[in-house]
Amino acid sequence: MRQEERDQKRYQAIIEWEDTYFSHEATDVEYTYLKWTDKLFEQLGDHRRQKVLLQIDHVFIHLHAYLQNTRSHEETRKRILQYAKVFAPTVDSIEDLQYLPVEQLDYMTDQLMAKQRLLALGQGGLTGMGGMFLLAADLPAVIAINLRSIQQIATIYGYDLKRPVEMVIALKLLHLSTLPKAFQAHEWERLWQDLDQHHTDDIFYAGSEEIVEPEWLGQFIRQMAKSFVITMLRKKVFQGLPLVGMAFGAGINYRLSQQVIELSHKFYQKRLLSERNQ
Repeated sequence: MRQEERDQKRYQAIIEWEDTYFSHEATDVEYTYLKWTDKLFEQLGDHRRQKVLLQIDHVFIHLHAYLQNTRSHEETRKRILQYAKVFAPTVDSIEDLQYLPVEQLDYMTDQLMAKQRLLALGQGGLTGMGGMFLLAADLPAVIAINLRSIQQIATIYGYDLKRPVEMVIALKLLHLSTLPKAFQAHEWERLWQDLDQHHTDDIFYAGSEEIVEPEWLGQFIRQMAKSFVITMLRKKVFQGLPLVGMAFGAGINYRLSQQVIELSHKFYQKRLLSERNQ
């Protein structure tokens, strides 16, 4: 089978995945929860709510910049290029990765994301031990781990996140993939509509650069609920360790990591395949 035919088959598989993944219908419990969180944050007023969203945007941007400038990120970029040279010795830059077969990019993604899942699992288990510091650090750590996963996937598929347009796309993808599932389909379509306005050599993002939407504020409610459950489970100690709380924290963070990785992987696969067909 030729590469064009394999790409077309993979693209069609992603379209079928979209139909299945985004066919989510909110249950009565989920609908009640979403309605309650909307009412809760409406009490802040439009001005305060927009101020909170703006501050979260700044946190996302600064966190992205920090992760991009760490030694770990540079080492990961070099490792990705080394992996790629095994398949194609002529690969010299991140952009060259876009010319590799999707199957090879898929393989490299699976290798790196296995480590990210384990990192999310370990961090969740550590949070499950309880303690004010660990609980307070949980949400920033979760965001950092999942943003790191998106950065790595984008790099594997040949998108350099040092470009402002790619930074905004990655942050919007982080926002999308950490939303309640009921809101993800709308944000997925909106992100693709924004991408349709771009050319491959664009430097700046053509759509709205606001990253976090009001629906994302429900993440704080889920975080408080998670912290409350972990605090209660600290009482169930086995051999000096709150194993139930650790299992709960690890499971929650692992599932979120799985969700972010799945959405991000499909997004960059579809984007690359779409650009090849243009």
